[in-house]
Amino acid sequence: MKTIRVIIAEDSPRDYEFLEQLLLNSSQAKFDIVRAADGDAALQLALKMENPLVVSDIQMPGLNGIDFAKALWKEKPQARIVFWSQFKDEMYIRALLKIVPPETVYGYILKSNTAERIAAAVTTVLLDEQCWIDPEVRKVQGRSGHTQTGLSDIEFEALLDISLGLTDNLIAQRRYLSRRGVQSRLNSLYNKLCIDQEQFQTEKVGDAFNPRNRAVAVAIQRGLINAFAMEHEEAQLQQWLATFKKRHKIS
Repeated sequence: MKTIRVIIAEDSPRDYEFLEQLLLNSSQAKFDIVRAADGDAALQLALKMENPLVVSDIQMPGLNGIDFAKALWKEKPQARIVFWSQFKDEMYIRALLKIVPPETVYGYILKSNTAERIAAAVTTVLLDEQCWIDPEVRKVQGRSGHTQTGLSDIEFEALLDISLGLTDNLIAQRRYLSRRGVQSRLNSLYNKLCIDQEQFQTEKVGDAFNPRNRAVAVAIQRGLINAFAMEHEEAQLQQWLATFKKRHKIS
């Protein structure tokens, strides 16, 4: 039986041990397992392999699973990666769909599945060279890609801006837009998220809610944004603010 080297990129010792035992007990192949505790270590290991085979978590210190895959596929588009995660957030699915190279074999399995189903996903991708996408993730993919419900890149950018608490003026500065352009983006976002202020207005209470806050609430419910991903967006915002202040000589 041929020995196959696989990188497991997982920062949780418990989850790593589960995957390790799952592969070591496989009757399909003999696996030589290498552990990477974060995305940076996984990338260093994978770049040294001719045809990298990886099982990767999504949320990890340093490079997360999506950024790791993007960097690896840029150098080795033939690399086969199985993403295994407890998250099916639309934010992750959206990001992943944008970076998968053409004809690349990959998989996405939720950690909530049975050991047998997880093993089947891993062997399907790494051994049979076929894609395997969790049915629950396929549902999210369908919604994300639908023209009536899926956000465009511009609408998603607007969502991130209001989630970070930016005013119209600051969004205009950051995105090189006029105030009218900002409002146009926000109105398009509200329409996609089905936020219609008029249906909630009454003579007694007037506006029932703030559409910006409502948009963020709906986005959280749909999994379009989450705390982990917003940490990355906050870091990017702080970098931009530092440059903006320096350029305009703001102390």
